[in-house]
Amino acid sequence: MRSLEDPGIGEDPETEPAESTLGSETEPAESTLGSATEPAESTLGSETEPAESTLGSEDVSRAAGLRLARSARRLVGSLLGPHRGGVALCLLILVLENAVRLTGPLVVAYAIDTGVPAALDGRPAALSWAVVGYAASGLAAAGLRAAFLLLSGRIGQDVLLELRRRVFTHAQRLALEWHETYTSGRLISRLTSDLESIDDLLDQGLDGLLGAVLTLGGITVLLMLIDPVLAGVVLAGFVPLAALTIWFQRRSRASYRLTRTRVARVIVQFVESMNGIRAVQAYRREARNESIMAQLNTRYRDANADALLTLSWFVACVRAVGNVTLALVLLFGALRVSSGALELGALTAFLLYLRRFYDPLDQLAQFLNAYQSAAAALEKLSSVLDTPVGVPEVAAPTPLTAARGALEFDRVSFAYPRAPERLVLPEFSLRVPAGQTIALVGATGAGKTTLAKLAARFHDPVSGSVLLDGVDLRVLSDADLRRALVMVTQEPFLFSGSIAENVALGRPSATRAEVEAALATVGAGFVRDLPEGVDADVRKRGGRFSAGQRQLVTLARVVLADPAVVLLDEATSSLDIPSERAVQAALETVLADRTALIIAHRLSTVAIADRVLVMADGRVIQDGTPEQLLATEGDFADLHAAWAASLR
Repeated sequence: MRSLEDPGIGEDPETEPAESTLGSETEPAESTLGSATEPAESTLGSETEPAESTLGSEDVSRAAGLRLARSARRLVGSLLGPHRGGVALCLLILVLENAVRLTGPLVVAYAIDTGVPAALDGRPAALSWAVVGYAASGLAAAGLRAAFLLLSGRIGQDVLLELRRRVFTHAQRLALEWHETYTSGRLISRLTSDLESIDDLLDQGLDGLLGAVLTLGGITVLLMLIDPVLAGVVLAGFVPLAALTIWFQRRSRASYRLTRTRVARVIVQFVESMNGIRAVQAYRREARNESIMAQLNTRYRDANADALLTLSWFVACVRAVGNVTLALVLLFGALRVSSGALELGALTAFLLYLRRFYDPLDQLAQFLNAYQSAAAALEKLSSVLDTPVGVPEVAAPTPLTAARGALEFDRVSFAYPRAPERLVLPEFSLRVPAGQTIALVGATGAGKTTLAKLAARFHDPVSGSVLLDGVDLRVLSDADLRRALVMVTQEPFLFSGSIAENVALGRPSATRAEVEAALATVGAGFVRDLPEGVDADVRKRGGRFSAGQRQLVTLARVVLADPAVVLLDEATSSLDIPSERAVQAALETVLADRTALIIAHRLSTVAIADRVLVMADGRVIQDGTPEQLLATEGDFADLHAAWAASLR
């Protein structure tokens, strides 16, 4: 069964932005993708899975499990809602198929008790009709089976398509805080191995459950009609079967929750190791990473083995009950035939139905196995979908037709959700007139990047307001805010595709000439030297270009987007001196007549600022032009002296 196999890892962890690109100096330390260290167990526990030890302790609490189960049921209901008509038609086809299939043994009994004696007397019509009827029922059952599989398969794929769309769309809307905690590998696990488990259930869901129930119900009624005494022997076997089913449900639910947790950890380790491959090879971490992966793989194998063992015991016990019941029916049935209380044909039909009676039980066991795996996967997926959007868009946004770029922080206080007791910004106020360039400098942890994140509305303040042209960001539409404000991060990120496609992210409707003009504006002359020009493939994360060249491409995006406000978060800190000078020259062009917040540790970038704010502990401790602050003693003069000394 695929639900117990190692899942595919999926395509590209490489296409995710590096999580460090927006790394705040004030947030708790993150596990970076390039650290080549073991995945911290605690980073995998936000889905209510406690730290690993035993099966019982890894399973969620009963109350949490019930909440997750309810959430999963709501999710299934919403996914199947648009397909109610198709599901009803599937049920009708399934009922008809089972009815047709159940006529077979009755036709056999008629042939033995009536058709054969009549044929021996020279009247073969009854036997001929029995043969034709049996063949017709087989053909009809085959046709109905094909129709059911086609329709149920289409519904199942539509449900999976919608589920993938929901998870991907919702994940993109979740707060940065969530993404910094919920590792990319776990999200890949949700969209690969968890969806495979649900696919398995959809493949056999209606058929496995409803088909088995209909078959069991129909056969039970027919057994009672053929011979109530022998039917009583069969029904007595339901007592151990019911106990076995209850045990299997409870045990397999715990087992599959464990497999979902452990496969996510395998994928997390794989993704982090591959994204951090430079650090892995530079520090010769291959052997250690292999040891970590071997341990995680062993745990995943053990969890799967436990689930398979549970299924094996259930199937074996069900078949043992079935075989014992069949032997008893054969014994008592033979006695009743010999006494004349039962016809031989009726006993034959009874035994044929009884053989079919236990096939659905095996089918039901397979369904329950797939169901428990899919239920655990649905719980994980629903936990993602139930996570509230960090910065929800207002239902009736205030329009912002032509942004001027005046930015204001009005008595803003902020604390990260992971540490709500620690205020990063304690009632911060700042006005930035339209067109002014402000540089924010200070030690790590001063709150500079937090200001940029609030201005970009990656977070909302705990109290106070951030305003653009006098309008609170919380009442602006996302589209208006993204048109008016663009953020350039320390790590320039290029998506798979051409240079032109990456630049056009700033304005997708731009023409080729406008893209080329934007690149020329920022001085990205290297593009003209490429044989393919703007059509050159950037490769994985822009790996064919230097950091400075990638940053010039991202600045061309800004030129093309033409925002009123530009946020620069350490945009030159990772560049060498020639690249830094090229980017700084581009910045002077990009920031002309725009409002800008520049976060910088390299004070060479500060020279283009109209005003410098020195921050410490979420407060402004110095404010003035670069020349004014250099002329006075203070933190900025000390920082500048230390920076100048580092260049000697």
